[in-house]
Amino acid sequence: MGRLVDGIWKDEWYDTGRTGGRFEREDAKFEGWIKPPPTEAGAQPVAQTGADEDTPFIAEAGRYHLYVSLACPWAHRTIIFRQLKELEPLIGMTVVHPHMLENGWAFDEEGDPLYALPYLHALYTKAVSDYSGRVTVPVLWDKQTETIVNNESAQIIRIFNKAFNDLTGNRDDYYPKALRAEIDAINQRVYHTVNNGVYKAGFATEQAPYEAAFAALFETLDFLEGRLARQRYLVGGQMTEADIRLFTTLIRFDAVYYGHFKTNLRRIADYPNLSAYVRDIYQTGAIARTVDIAQIKAHYYVSQKKVNPTQIVPLGPTLDFTEPHERAELG
Repeated sequence: MGRLVDGIWKDEWYDTGRTGGRFEREDAKFEGWIKPPPTEAGAQPVAQTGADEDTPFIAEAGRYHLYVSLACPWAHRTIIFRQLKELEPLIGMTVVHPHMLENGWAFDEEGDPLYALPYLHALYTKAVSDYSGRVTVPVLWDKQTETIVNNESAQIIRIFNKAFNDLTGNRDDYYPKALRAEIDAINQRVYHTVNNGVYKAGFATEQAPYEAAFAALFETLDFLEGRLARQRYLVGGQMTEADIRLFTTLIRFDAVYYGHFKTNLRRIADYPNLSAYVRDIYQTGAIARTVDIAQIKAHYYVSQKKVNPTQIVPLGPTLDFTEPHERAELG
């Protein structure tokens, strides 16, 4: 765990002393967008949500590369979207080693395929030599200009949702216009109390912030359990980005967050609707291939020595996401 300060790597944990024991996540620093390629006769492409019309990044096969961790829930979102939108032939992907130790995210023995870099922080300083901030995954890299396009997962999945449609022919829309307001509202609550909520509990260094995060987390899980009793997906009658954003936290919950982050009031397995919902998403298409529980456990229990000083990885729990879920009848 660490960060770059003016381009120099520093191995340092989060400074919760200045925040009263609360964990505060830094904002992403790279927020570029990719726009679709020009249409016939050089006409301008249809704008996508969040896109900058002046962006130098145009959707092209083979131009972009995605750096991810199989352990990270934020990176996991982008892996799923890359698969759902059939972008695997167009956008290369490199998986970092699950152990994030004194040098941060590191490449495995095969190394970085583009520049033979040993650590992800070297990619950040290749983009910006005096970069300051956390070095996180996912990273969407442009091989043409040799810079980071975006390192905010919520934005990368929207880029993947639209920008490459003309190249793949896949027009499945996980952020449809008619549902955007409701998706945004669900995302807002889930991000603060569940996606980031587990980290607020797990990285808290004082009792009160931990208890506040704990209470908000389970209040939202109870809300979601009730919502999913009435409908198959979070918004509308289709899978949307809201489902993927929630899924990547829930799939890790019983294996990691319940014990490691002390969010132990209830397991997801104790919620009939939430646990069936996780199995439903897991069994959709080839999403199961994007889940690696062994890497997830290895990352959290070994990398986060402030939370787990012994670095012992627990053998349990037993998890089976292939069991029937019977949720299609909810529509």
